[in-house]
Amino acid sequence: MAILVGQFAMPRGTAFGTHWHPLHQLACSERGLLRIRSEHGTWLLPPSLALWIPANVPHAAESEGDAVMRSAYVDPARCPHVDWRDPTVVAVTPLLRALVEHLDRPDLTPDARSRAELVLLDELRPVPVTSVTVPEPRDPRARAVAEALRAHPADGRALAEYGRQVGASARTLARLFVAETGLGFGQWRERLRMQAALPFLAEGLPIEAVARRVGYASASSFTAAFHRVVGVTPRQYFPR
Repeated sequence: MAILVGQFAMPRGTAFGTHWHPLHQLACSERGLLRIRSEHGTWLLPPSLALWIPANVPHAAESEGDAVMRSAYVDPARCPHVDWRDPTVVAVTPLLRALVEHLDRPDLTPDARSRAELVLLDELRPVPVTSVTVPEPRDPRARAVAEALRAHPADGRALAEYGRQVGASARTLARLFVAETGLGFGQWRERLRMQAALPFLAEGLPIEAVARRVGYASASSFTAAFHRVVGVTPRQYFPR
């Protein structure tokens, strides 16, 4: 047996702290939205996407709302051709989902299981989705700006206005964001807005409504920003 399948109900707030497995893990959302964190980044996974987590890579998982996670655990010795060293997002096609469910059956013969396992491994298709990681600044003034924007991502005030509130010039805040997050303030805010948008998109809200909630005047400007940050459009990330 090369692949074991486990299913986990994850009511809102459920979290599995940092851990790792001697087996590769293909983490899928059966229902709802999953958040997977590792030193390589943070991924929000709807049912249309899964994350291949290589063996022995520390990671943590939590539900964004009510979710069900179904994971396939793969023996590294039985799939040497899958040599991804970092977590990799793959598309959950109807065939891939059906194969994971099929391998969860207890009544499969060894031959039937082996055939299904080979097809599942052949069905893994990476997609160009980027981890939406938003680094946190350390300086208390920049951190106060970051916390305000996390609470209200649609806030479009310029750094100078935030600066008057936290006691720092716009130039100082801009320098702090670059030095402590590796991103310019505009890039940082754009990433934060995309991260804030994902749960709304997962709920099925119209793109126009999501755009307004996170600070964009139109669906087209939001879609362009989403593609720039995430690597795919919102409709590709959350196909209906």
